[in-house]
Amino acid sequence: MSQSPSLRLLDSLWHLGLKLLLDPQYFVVLAGLVVLGDACLTQLIIRFISYTEIDWETYMYQLELYLKGERDYALISGPTGPIVYPAGHVYVHQILYYLTDGGQDMWRAQQIYGALYIAGLFLTTAIYHKAGNLPNWILLLLPLSKRLHSIYALRLFNDCWAVLASQAAVLAFVSSWDATGILLLGCALSVKMNALLYVPGLLVVLFQRRGAARTLALALLLALTQAGAGLPFLRAHPRSYLGHAYEFSRVFLFKWTVNWRFLGEDLFLDRRWAGGSSRAIWDARPVRVVRWCRREGGAWRVVSRGLLSPLSAPAKLCLIVLASDVVTVLFTSNLIGIVFARSLHYQFYSWYATQLPFLCWRTKYPVPVLLLAIEYAWNTFPSTNLSSGTLLAAHLLLLAGIWFGYSEGKVATAVPTHSGRSEKVE
Repeated sequence: MSQSPSLRLLDSLWHLGLKLLLDPQYFVVLAGLVVLGDACLTQLIIRFISYTEIDWETYMYQLELYLKGERDYALISGPTGPIVYPAGHVYVHQILYYLTDGGQDMWRAQQIYGALYIAGLFLTTAIYHKAGNLPNWILLLLPLSKRLHSIYALRLFNDCWAVLASQAAVLAFVSSWDATGILLLGCALSVKMNALLYVPGLLVVLFQRRGAARTLALALLLALTQAGAGLPFLRAHPRSYLGHAYEFSRVFLFKWTVNWRFLGEDLFLDRRWAGGSSRAIWDARPVRVVRWCRREGGAWRVVSRGLLSPLSAPAKLCLIVLASDVVTVLFTSNLIGIVFARSLHYQFYSWYATQLPFLCWRTKYPVPVLLLAIEYAWNTFPSTNLSSGTLLAAHLLLLAGIWFGYSEGKVATAVPTHSGRSEKVE
């Protein structure tokens, strides 16, 4: 018995929807639809939700001091405090200063940051596509964060520029364009130091892909990008620049923190706690390397092989050069640094928000569970003992889930065809 035209149309739409959600051949199509849909959503947010001034005015005030010739970082300050970012931050906002009529055209500024958000979303979908072994539907989770849209389109934080450069760097490393990746990561680091969180994982990737000597050369290239970015300030007042742009001992205000609030203000501000949280990040490095290198016979085997032949790459015996492994290593390196950070401010969510669906897919948990918990914590303002405790618990569960989960992702779902059979999606 033949179906009516309307039923045939519904059947075709149903199977098209399934293919968009599950068939890898339609991954790029769904990615395009997600990016286009989120672009429309971002425009609606800019149109109907009011902009909130936090740091933009300070960025512009500091920039005006720079344009007047000031090169002493200790003397470059604004309404919310002194400049505490490397020189790339200054150059980015110099361009924005001219594009927004001295920082006064807020509509244009929001449009620039809206485009920045969409560019970052596009890079994320490209990274996911390169990694492979992900279901198409995971892309639908990327536009759902209320806080992330706010950070970009309604707050205009400088973190957004560092994140975009970091995303481009990850895509370059996944594509084996390591020198390009280093330059892009250097751009990110010149805007904000959070890009350093990728470095432990990146060293593992480069060591196994390029060998010891080339890894050292690339590390030196990364250092040179920072020297080049800061050159005008290093020439004039080197000690002032290094002390303010790369201030690792900076004390964060308790009232803005999203994590660790349940410790109480006294313990949170205690220098011993600050030192302990910093050490925890670096003390986790051996554990991370062992886990990242488990399929290559362990960290010591990888290191000894690389050191015995420093001019050659041990890539033939190392599986970490696979795109999915590179993304997993870099994303988890970033996540571990975030988990043990002394303080997380609301804009810091941009550092890893678009990486969370990928990381959750590496666990055995239902993907939405941890995403909802983390999103709840970042959208609770001001943060509470419950929200900060929830964030910490979700982070630790995510790390444990990745440790005991799927290094290359879960087995994908079968897609039913018109014939009634199933096609396995790899």
